[in-house]
Amino acid sequence: MKRFTTFLLLLLTLAISATAGEARYIFYFIGDGMGLGHAMGAEAYNRTVAGNDTPITMMQFPIASQCTTHSASSPVTDSAAAGTALATGSKTLNRMLGMARDSTNLTSIATQLQQQGYGIGIITTEDADDATPGAFYAHVSDRGMFYEIGCDAARCGFDFIAGRNLRGMSRDGKPTDLAGIFADNGVDVVRGLDALGRSEAKKVVLLDSLSFPDVWYYTIDSVPGLTLASMTESCMKHLKKNGRDKWFIMVEGGNIDHAGHANDAGTIIKEVLNYNDVIRMAYDFYLAHPDETLIVVTADHETGGMGLGNNALGYNIDLRHYDRQRVSKERFTVYCRDIIKSGKPYSWEEMKDYLSLMLGFWDGVPVSDKDTERLRKIFDKAITRNEGTDNHTLYKTFDQFTETVYHILDKATGIGWTSNNHTAGLVPVYAIGVGAERFAGFNDNTMIPSKIMESAR
Repeated sequence: MKRFTTFLLLLLTLAISATAGEARYIFYFIGDGMGLGHAMGAEAYNRTVAGNDTPITMMQFPIASQCTTHSASSPVTDSAAAGTALATGSKTLNRMLGMARDSTNLTSIATQLQQQGYGIGIITTEDADDATPGAFYAHVSDRGMFYEIGCDAARCGFDFIAGRNLRGMSRDGKPTDLAGIFADNGVDVVRGLDALGRSEAKKVVLLDSLSFPDVWYYTIDSVPGLTLASMTESCMKHLKKNGRDKWFIMVEGGNIDHAGHANDAGTIIKEVLNYNDVIRMAYDFYLAHPDETLIVVTADHETGGMGLGNNALGYNIDLRHYDRQRVSKERFTVYCRDIIKSGKPYSWEEMKDYLSLMLGFWDGVPVSDKDTERLRKIFDKAITRNEGTDNHTLYKTFDQFTETVYHILDKATGIGWTSNNHTAGLVPVYAIGVGAERFAGFNDNTMIPSKIMESAR
């Protein structure tokens, strides 16, 4: 029986190899921190609040699987080790980028496909020298070596790289020579879509023309600047302008991870839905090129331990309250910090009006008398007297009043958390197109790039 099963698997493998074509257009979506809870939260909102009977795009793909994410040094990976696994197919130590655990350089699938004539685009809502995008072109022992990562970006020869900024452009407040290194390698570093439209270079790095250091570029905050959709569309246009008849485009939704570290579920859901809209762009392209396109959607790790359901609501969740949320947790804590720094009188009644306007408290979002009194006392302590305790997360420090406000919002919606950090939770894998069947079954993150490469041959 065992031999017969093995024989059937061999026949299936041969059949797949015989019928599968070449994936000429590859879209690789990596939702930073997007675990199963994040994806299911967006789908639950799509169904119960938006009233859509059709699942979000990535959940309509014929292949739906799962993936483990551990690094070579820990059951809980950081973004550098996870990005390296997803880019190269090799495990490495946390914080190492594009290097094996013995510090030898690894070759990413982007570089391999470039050598096979593919145009290459690397896109992120993070900085362009962050861990996930950097894993596709950089080789450094520590993800914080931004200057060295920038040098590798300049020399990698990719057609298009896009993100918020390049931190290696300055050091200790002074410019480095990195801009000159990009120029010497024929790479035009431009800021904003208008500047990109004026560029005639074949190799470009697109950065944002705006800078908002105190807040992230969350969909819920409507911060102006580059969007994931505009960067992805610009990348496709640039590759076509370069005459590329096949390409590999990696698209990272980095905001999901930041909101996960903050335990901000409403912002996460809006970010995943926004990310899904960009996946829809690739899916529309697939519909026009079904025999030549592969789309793979996964994540580097889970962030926050986000769960749907808590003790307050029992067997229920009520995500409609997130339609009343108009401010991310990060921006709200900046608002509170600004009140404290100003030294100007700010009353509890003024804060109640703000909470009602921006989060729907007492106006659709239920807040009990007990929670109202608790909020008022913590407001007096943390905001009026500036004596509150802070919660320090990877990217942001949240004051005690902000933490209490968003805990009450979570209680009302039915969301739970286990951490402000990454977890070892499984992440989803969705695929459609040429070679998509290879991603069926259980995956480890090291298996994803090799399966993409098999589909490109």
